[in-house]
Amino acid sequence: MENLAQENEKAISGAIKIDEKEIRTHLDGLVRQSVEDTLNALLNAEADAICQASRYQRSPDRQDTRAGSYKRKLLTKAGEVELQVPRLRTLPFETQIIERYKTKQSSVEEALIEMYLAGVSVRRVEDITEALWGAKVGSSTVSELNQKIYGKIEEWRMQPIHGEHPYIFVDGVYLKRSWGGEVQNVSVLVAVGVNDEGYREILGVAEGSREDKESWSNFLRYLKERGLKGVRLIVSDKCLGLYEIIGDFFPAAKWQRCIVHWYRNAFTMCPWKHLREVVAMLKAIHAQEDKAAARQKAALVSEKLRAMKLERIASFVETSVDETLSYMDFPYEHWSRLRTNNGLERIMKEIRHRTRVVGSFPDGYSAMMLVGARLRHISTTKWGTRQYINTCKLYEGSIR
Repeated sequence: MENLAQENEKAISGAIKIDEKEIRTHLDGLVRQSVEDTLNALLNAEADAICQASRYQRSPDRQDTRAGSYKRKLLTKAGEVELQVPRLRTLPFETQIIERYKTKQSSVEEALIEMYLAGVSVRRVEDITEALWGAKVGSSTVSELNQKIYGKIEEWRMQPIHGEHPYIFVDGVYLKRSWGGEVQNVSVLVAVGVNDEGYREILGVAEGSREDKESWSNFLRYLKERGLKGVRLIVSDKCLGLYEIIGDFFPAAKWQRCIVHWYRNAFTMCPWKHLREVVAMLKAIHAQEDKAAARQKAALVSEKLRAMKLERIASFVETSVDETLSYMDFPYEHWSRLRTNNGLERIMKEIRHRTRVVGSFPDGYSAMMLVGARLRHISTTKWGTRQYINTCKLYEGSIR
């Protein structure tokens, strides 16, 4: 009997199959039809209220009569629906239903823009809209919506900088643009600052023809004109032209060369068989307790490198190690945050990942807008709400 029961159960389970996809499609169709019927009923009710009489009703209070209708397709969260919008002979038909939909459409537009600016590609936005609403929003529509936010991005990019920012991190990213049938490089320069309360802020983004002295001069001028002040240390790679003109705009500021980039530059001069030993030697320089000890260690490292027949690296350490020790002039608790540009590098890596989807831009302004949009999005996340550095020791004994 038990075997017979199991066989019957198997037969029943094999006979009953549920097509979840078919059920979901059917339910989506029912919801969409229900939304369409409800909206059309509301439109007819509003037309009756304006006419002060229902269709074909004889009434002394009637103000107008129907003159047919026209079809209008609307994209809703339930999918695309077709409305039968009534026409009246004399009075204008101003429906609150369409106005409500327009409000809803604005929120949908904002959602599309935020998806795009948050790093979702145009193609992916199209797929998401089709999955959510049953109809695909074209790439041209997304591009038009993005134009609406360009003004907000420009306003955010040019807003005044308030308060002091003792620590500044700067870097540039190269993107591609199409120009005259050729693909050329365009640089976008970015600055992140730590304010006097220890929180990070996106200070600025601007287009540069390249990472040269003129471009960096324009960028620092753009930051200073917007109110950047109180700068004590600027951290960056050894960008061409940057460290030469820092004193022209922020005379009291020191320059810190990112030690990670410094290591990488040194490793290019090192034979593979000595690499592990050289890594340990260079890191030992920055493991010292103060700048004097670090300089003494650097001198010993240079001597040892020469003894290993590594003259190029020895000369490199002697001539450039001081550029990597500026962070030691600041509170010890800040050292781990100041000796590298890793925080900004992570942001730039994210930007490169996002812009890789685009390929080449029509111009430098478009490239800057997308980078600015991404930075604006980052600034609204938890990134800027966590204290990055405790600045109490930096301002001990000083009046701000």
